[in-house]
Amino acid sequence: MTTTPPTRATFPATLERVLRGDATRPLVTFYDDASGERVELSVATYANWVAKTAGLCQDELDIERGALVLVDLPTHWLGAVWLGAAWTLGAAVTDDRSLAEEADLVVCGPDGVDRYAPPAMRVPVLALSLRPLGGRFAEALPTGVTDYGAVVLAQPDAFVAGDRPDADDPAWRDGSGTSTQAALLEAATRSSLVAREGRLLTDVNPCTRAGLHTLVGAVVHQASTIWVRNPDEPAWQARVEQERATAQLRASPA
Repeated sequence: MTTTPPTRATFPATLERVLRGDATRPLVTFYDDASGERVELSVATYANWVAKTAGLCQDELDIERGALVLVDLPTHWLGAVWLGAAWTLGAAVTDDRSLAEEADLVVCGPDGVDRYAPPAMRVPVLALSLRPLGGRFAEALPTGVTDYGAVVLAQPDAFVAGDRPDADDPAWRDGSGTSTQAALLEAATRSSLVAREGRLLTDVNPCTRAGLHTLVGAVVHQASTIWVRNPDEPAWQARVEQERATAQLRASPA
């Protein structure tokens, strides 16, 4: 069975095909070496988080196809979820803070709450605590800033887009230009970053242009990705063996 998506594929259609295969295999694994956290999501669990997040955006925040979503997060498993949710809606993602004024939705971690609280009066701002299991903030957030962890789990497990995305919908935008869903999928299909059913170990943030293929490649090639935040360098090689990684991508030379 080939993993190459058909011409003009979209990310949600590709994920759906993978979901109809072995939905129980790992797709997303995350380590934070500073906190000791480890999270693993199967294809089915990842797709469920994507559906709930997309539903929250569409049904509660009125985010529509063609929107621009600023995702200002560190390397984290929820970054991969937000990419999938935005593309399921047909929205473009950016990590460019200079585009905050143009964004239809801002997604940030704890470090971004103070930065994005003022714009929350005119644009939806969702803050992620980055606590284990996507938990809510322990403290109250500024007026207008929504606690993602407090609202996402109440969303339905299934999602139907009001306006289904197209392969030519912009998926990523930054100072280097715009990439469509089709372009990202086609590039990931050609890429040798991770082989079919391989396991990629990386500390590259998925929500950056350099990191997009760490998610898209895993989906296209029915592979999996292990993201590491705050990597403990002496332990890196041991993790390669522990996670049976077949490929590695570093944010900077170790």
